[in-house]
Amino acid sequence: MSVLAVAVAFVLAYLLGSIPTSVWYGQAFFGVDVRQFGSGNAGATNTFRVLGKRAGTVVMLVDVLKGYTAALLATLLGQIGWITEDHILIFKLLFGLTAVVGHLYPVFAQFRGGKGVASLLGMVLATHPEVAAVCIGIFLLVVLSSQYVSLGSMLAALAFPVLLLMRAFGQKESPLLIVFGFVVFLLVVLTHKKNISRILNGQESRTVLIRLRKRK
Repeated sequence: MSVLAVAVAFVLAYLLGSIPTSVWYGQAFFGVDVRQFGSGNAGATNTFRVLGKRAGTVVMLVDVLKGYTAALLATLLGQIGWITEDHILIFKLLFGLTAVVGHLYPVFAQFRGGKGVASLLGMVLATHPEVAAVCIGIFLLVVLSSQYVSLGSMLAALAFPVLLLMRAFGQKESPLLIVFGFVVFLLVVLTHKKNISRILNGQESRTVLIRLRKRK
């Protein structure tokens, strides 16, 4: 294992996560800092509310790409031979989490970032795309039915380790990945404590992904 290469990869993963997509996009195209409006969060959900669906979609896709690219750094190191094949999964998780930390505390935006859900999704897509696709479906169904992005995020985060656990009875799923999934779910819940309180009190902001036109 190349310790220097791994160290550089950790730095790159953090810098990737630190790209404040919503802040830079809002300032470049709208002349606003999304952290000064809505929930004050520098994430895709607040961008949807403040700047609209197109801006929110762009921000979400870039944030997903940050986590995905960071996790794939492990695959690159494995192909070069700087880490062993047995270590690729654990470094995917570590590099992906480092990108999420960068998203939460971005060096390029005064360490005021988002909640990291989109970047977590990117890491999950790079690690287990099949289960991640199902989680995306669950997220969309929950958001379309409830209009609560926070609720969709938490249920999708829970679905990931639960689905892996279900698959483990018939296939060889990594225990590390299952445990990691439950840890990530707890982290997502912790970062959404205020949202949970607002949902219970009926004060959570709703996000309409698809608005049906009424017939005249």
